[in-house]
Order: sequence, then C-alpha cells, then structure tokens
Amino acid sequence: MTARAHRRVTLAGSVVGAVLVALDGTVLTIAQPALQRDLGASLTQVQWTSTGYLIAVASLLVFAGRLGDRYGHRRLFGYGMLGFAAASAGIGCAPGIGAVIALRVVQGVCGALLQPATLGMLRAAYPPDELGMPIALRTSAIGVAAAAGPLVGGVLTAHLGWRSVFLLGVLPAVAIALLVLCVRDAREPAGQERPAGLDVGGALLLGGALACLVTVLVTLPGAGWSTGSVTALAGTCVAVAAFVVHELRTPHPLLSPALLASPVVAASLGILLTASAALFGTLFTATYFLQDVLGLDALGTALRMLPAALCMVLAAPLSAVLLRRHGARPTTCCGMLILAAGVFGFGRLDGAATAWAVAGCAFALGTGFGTVMVAATEVLVRRARLVDAGVAGGLQQTAMNIGPTLGVATATALLATGQNFVASMGTALTVLAGLACAGALATGKLPTGPRGATRPTTEAS
Repeated sequence: MTARAHRRVTLAGSVVGAVLVALDGTVLTIAQPALQRDLGASLTQVQWTSTGYLIAVASLLVFAGRLGDRYGHRRLFGYGMLGFAAASAGIGCAPGIGAVIALRVVQGVCGALLQPATLGMLRAAYPPDELGMPIALRTSAIGVAAAAGPLVGGVLTAHLGWRSVFLLGVLPAVAIALLVLCVRDAREPAGQERPAGLDVGGALLLGGALACLVTVLVTLPGAGWSTGSVTALAGTCVAVAAFVVHELRTPHPLLSPALLASPVVAASLGILLTASAALFGTLFTATYFLQDVLGLDALGTALRMLPAALCMVLAAPLSAVLLRRHGARPTTCCGMLILAAGVFGFGRLDGAATAWAVAGCAFALGTGFGTVMVAATEVLVRRARLVDAGVAGGLQQTAMNIGPTLGVATATALLATGQNFVASMGTALTVLAGLACAGALATGKLPTGPRGATRPTTEAS
C-alpha cells in the first residue's frame, strides 16, 4: 500500500475511534434514566456505569500508550476497538445492572487501549510538519459527536430502547478495527525503534494514583470529606510518591526523563487539563441554569448550547492553519483567552438572559476550546520522540479525562455553597475562568513563530 493510502486509513481509524468513544459517553447520559427504570437500579448503581468506566480508562491510558510504543499502535488500536465493540454488544444484552457496570469497566480498559493509539498512529504515519490538520480533523469529528450524541441518544432511547444506544457503534467499530489491522504500509520498517522495557511496576503505581484521584474527584462533591474521600486522597499521595521514587530508580521508566524534562510537554498537559476543566465545568453548570432558571426542556437546552459544538468543529481546522502561520504560543494563548471570556461571560447571565447572550457565550466556549485542543495536542505529540508517541498520547488522553472530572467537581462544590443558584453560578464560573487564564499563562512555555510550531524535536526542549 502506498504511503498516502496508508495515511488515509490511519486517519480514518483515528477519527472513527475517537468519535465512537466520544459518542458512547454522550449518548449514555441520555439513556441512563431509561436504563435505571428498566433494570430497577438505584441512582448510585447508575452513576457507577460512568464512574467505573472513567476509573478504568484513566488509570490505564499511559501504560496503554507504552504498550502501543512497544508492540505497535495499529495492533493496540485494532484489539482495543474489537474489545470495545464486544463490551458494547454485551451491555446491549446485559440481564442486570451488575453486568452493565462490569462490562462498562471492560469498555474502559478497551478504551484505554485504543485512545492513545489514535494519536500514536497519526504521529507514526504523518511527517511532523503535517500533523496539525489530521489532529484538527480528529478534533472536529469529536465535536460533531458531542453535538449529535444527545440527539442520537434521545431518538434511539425513545424509539428502540436504551440497549440500542450501546449496539449503535458495534458494527462500525468492528469494521474499522479489521481495516486498520489488515492494512499496513509496505514501506513501514519492521525493525523500528521500540522502548526497551514496559515498566509494569511504574504502570501499576501511576494507575493506582490516577484511580484514587478520580475517586476523590467523583465522590467529593456529593459525600464531602468522607472517610472514603480522605482514604482515596491519601492513596493518591502515597502512590504518587512511590511512583516518583520508582521512576528515578528503574532503568527503563514508564515516563522517560526526556519527555518529563520538557517544559513544553508540561505546559501542553497543563493547558489541556485547565481548558477541559473550564469547558466541562461550564457545560455542567449551563445545563442546570438553562433548565432550572430559564425553564427550558432538554431539547431546548441542547439547541441553546449547539453553537459551542459547531464552533469547536469549525475552529479545529482553523487552528491548524493558525499554527502554521503564527506558531503554537499565540494560537493557544488566544484560544485560552477566548475560552476564559466565554466561561466568565456565562457566569454573568441571569434569569433575563436572551438566546443571543447564551449563544454568544457558547460561541466563545466552542471556538476557544477547539483552538486550544488542536494546538496543545499538536505540540505535545510532536515534541515527543517517535518511540514515546504512545505515552504522549496517553498523557494527552489522561489530561482530557481528568480535566472534565475536575471541572465538574469544582462547579458542583461551588454551586452548593450558596442559596441562590445564579449568584453561586457566577462564583463557580469566575473560578473556572481564572483556571482558564492560568492555562493562558502556561502558553508562555510553548514555541512561538511558525518555525517553532513545526520543528520536530527528539530531545527535551
């Protein structure tokens, strides 16, 4: 197969894989009430269908990226996608809520295998100076999934039942997995550089730390500083300390010193974390504001926030163009400031807010986040060595999983501090806007100028 055809298959796999995972999460939210009624489940059990998945995927992403670096991203993607499809089919036929929770954890494991590979495959298939647009197309596709998910989930649940939501992506997942597994570039080197070791010990410690951190973020808003929350926080601190000691001593660390020593990599991860926290914390708050304060139904809420998803779709390819012309630092900084303005502006709305005011804030949210996600991801993936591409993808996906959880936890905690929702919303979104501004400050560590944005780097910057 020619290099061009191989790149097209790789891009298709990356896009479809990212879309199916994103779609699965958005349609599940719509289907959860029907699932609860049909299976006679408690609210806590239904919440674990999301929490179990999140803990599984967040704790394994970086190690899955290292597995891709060692054994091939194409192979990990294909196996992960087939497993994801099998788990989805199993959930569609599950007899009870216990089986659904268990299979959602399996889905999380498979999602962890395929998500870093969607970026690792792109890094391996495309020249460094051509990565921006493939990443932009992947980001745009995720935006389309985010916009279409609630509508698709609502239609399927209403007419075919909640099980159809999980069966929706089975055939596309199997088809793209087989295509990616069967197609290989004839010029792809068989003996390309691979990591010397897997560092299973480091993976277990990092996975434990991330699992405990997610548990804290998920349980803290509802239970407060309960025994479980404190125990999970202590477990996070102990696991992080043990991981640092282990990484300094092991000859083949999970996170290479060259990757961690780069201020560009650290800044990119911080930017992705703060941007996703600000966006998803705002979207969580906006749902309650639009329904409880403005009195809109679920469809009206989705339509009011539709500009955010549409602008994310349009901003992603524009960001790739801006990266080429102006470089990573100004592009990302502008995106973060636009995002911060959208978050802060939404916090100033009240019961008299017009549709145009909501749309303006949504426009800023989508435009800013779409720009930041492409620019910061492109820098992160490019600055990593090819042998660390999977780990870089795993770190990116970890930030994109932890960030929304942090944002929702922050918003929930601040919204509960006051009696008046509008006033509490103003406080919560001001804090989240400040978080986005902190991310804007971190863009000072990114390369500036067109040449800096596209220069391949094999060592720490």
